[in-house]
Amino acid sequence: MLRGSRRSLLLVVLVILACGFLGALFGQRVGNAQPSSDSDVRSGLRTFSNVYDVVEQNYAEPVNPDKAIYNGAIPGMLRVLDPHSNFFDPKSYGLLREEQRGKYYGVGMQVGPRNNKVIVIMPFVGTPAYKVGIHPGDVIAAVDGKPTDNLSTSDVADMLKGPKGTQVRITILREGAPKPMEFTVTRDEIPRYSVDLHFLIRPGIGYLHVTGFQETTDREVQDALDQFGELKGLVLDLRQNPGGLLSEGVGMADKFLPKGAVIVSHRGRSSPEKVYRASRGNGGKNYPIVVLVNRGTASAAEIVAGAIQDHDRGLVVGESTFGKGLVQTVYPLSENTGLALTTAKYYTPSGRLIQRDYSSISLYDYYYQRDNGEEAGNANREVKMTDSGRTVYGGGGISPDVKIPAIKSNHFQDTLLQHYAFFNFAKRYLISRHIAKTFEVDDPLMQEFRSFLTEQKVPWTEADLAQVSDWIHSSIKSEMFIDEFGQIEGLKVRAEADPLVQKALDLLPKAKELADNARRIIADRNGARAAAGNNR
Repeated sequence: MLRGSRRSLLLVVLVILACGFLGALFGQRVGNAQPSSDSDVRSGLRTFSNVYDVVEQNYAEPVNPDKAIYNGAIPGMLRVLDPHSNFFDPKSYGLLREEQRGKYYGVGMQVGPRNNKVIVIMPFVGTPAYKVGIHPGDVIAAVDGKPTDNLSTSDVADMLKGPKGTQVRITILREGAPKPMEFTVTRDEIPRYSVDLHFLIRPGIGYLHVTGFQETTDREVQDALDQFGELKGLVLDLRQNPGGLLSEGVGMADKFLPKGAVIVSHRGRSSPEKVYRASRGNGGKNYPIVVLVNRGTASAAEIVAGAIQDHDRGLVVGESTFGKGLVQTVYPLSENTGLALTTAKYYTPSGRLIQRDYSSISLYDYYYQRDNGEEAGNANREVKMTDSGRTVYGGGGISPDVKIPAIKSNHFQDTLLQHYAFFNFAKRYLISRHIAKTFEVDDPLMQEFRSFLTEQKVPWTEADLAQVSDWIHSSIKSEMFIDEFGQIEGLKVRAEADPLVQKALDLLPKAKELADNARRIIADRNGARAAAGNNR
C-alpha cells in the first residue's frame, strides 16, 4: 500500500475512534446504534481496510487516497449520523478556524462576479487594498501576473490571501482609465466583522445586523450598543445568520436578559446537562426589542431568538428559523484536519428542542425542502410556555410571534439582478459625477435608467417599472451610495427601505407591551407565592 494510502487509512481510524461507534459504517442511525465493543471496532476497521485494499488494487483507474478518504469514506460515515457532523480536510479546516477567529491575512476587499468578470465589490476601510486606492467596480484582471479569466471568485480570493507582510501584485481594469493599472499591496491581518451594520434608524431606535457568531461577536455587539447610547428600542436583525460559536451567542443574549436568566441548555448521551445563564444581565435596560428571523437563521442565532422569546423580552418576527439545535464538538485530527461531531442537543429556556426532525429524509430535502411545522400545523410538536404563559412550540426551529413570509422577487426583478443593472448603472453614472448624501432618485435619473436598460438590451415596460418602483429607487440609491460613500452607507439605504425592517419598527410598541405585561404577570405570580408561603 502506498505511503499516502497508509496515512489516509490512519486518519480514518482516528475519525472512527473519535466518533466512538462503528454502527454508522453499516448504515445505522445514531438513535438506533448500541455502544460498540473493542472487538466490534477492530472487526469494522479490518473490514474497511480490506475493502479499501481491493478498491486500490483493482479499480479501473489509479485511486487518489485523499479523495477516496476525505471526500468518500469519512463523509459517508458521518452523513448517516446527522446532517451536521462533518469532516474538514486541511483547506476547509483552515477556513473554519479563520471564520471562528474573525480574521484572516490578505488585502482586505470583498470580490464577486459581475459581467463574467471578478470585480471588487468593496475594499474595507483602512485595509491595504483601501489605502492603495483600489475602488469598488474595479475589474481584477490578473494577480501576480496570472490572468483571472476562467477563474472563480473563490480562486481569486485565495490568490489574494497570504502570510502577513508578503506582497501581491494586482492588475486592475477601471472604467475610464486608458490602460490597466497595477497595485502592489502588502498583506496584513484583516478582521471579519460579524456586526456588519449598526446605526440609529430613527431617533433613539437602533438597528443591529449580525451576520454570524465568531470569537469577536460578543465584543462587537457591546461596542455597537455603547455607540447607540440610551435606546428607546432595538431592531435586532438575525436573518440569514447561520450561527457559529455557542459562547458568543450566550454572550450576546446576556446583554438583553435579566441577570440569572437561563439562556440555553444542552445535553447528550455522553454529555451531562449544562445550563447557561445571563452572568451580567442587561442592567435594567428594558427597551423593546424586535428580532428579525427567517429560514436562514440557525444555531447560535436561534439560541438568541429563543431566549428572548421564552423570556417575553421581545417579539420574534419573520419566518420560522432553520431548526439547527445539534451541538458540534470540533476535534482536531492529524494532517491539519478536523472533525465536527454532534455531541448534544440545544434546548431553549422553556425546554424547547430547537432541532427539527431529520430522520428518513435526504440532505437536499433537509436543507432546501423544509417544513418546520408551519405548513403541517403544530399538532405533533412539543408544547412549552414562556415566562408569562404564552404557548410556544419546539422541535422545528423558533416559530415567530408575528409571521411574515419572505418577499419573493418577480421575473423583472430577477432580470435586473442577473444583468447587474444597478451596479453597472451606478458605475457609469458616477464616472464623471459626484452625489451628496441628500441624493434621491428623481424623474430625470429614472429616465436615464430607462435609456440605460434599453441600451443594455434589458427588456422592460412601464408596467414593470411601476410594479416595483420603490425597490428600484432604493436599489439605485444603494449602489450609488456604495460607490460614493462606501459599503456601510449603501447597506444603510437598503435597511431603511427593507419592508420587514419597516414592519419591525411599527411593531416596537407591541414588543414593549409584551415585555411590560410579562413583568407584571411574573411579579404577581411571585407575590402570590410569597403570600402563600407566609400563610403556611
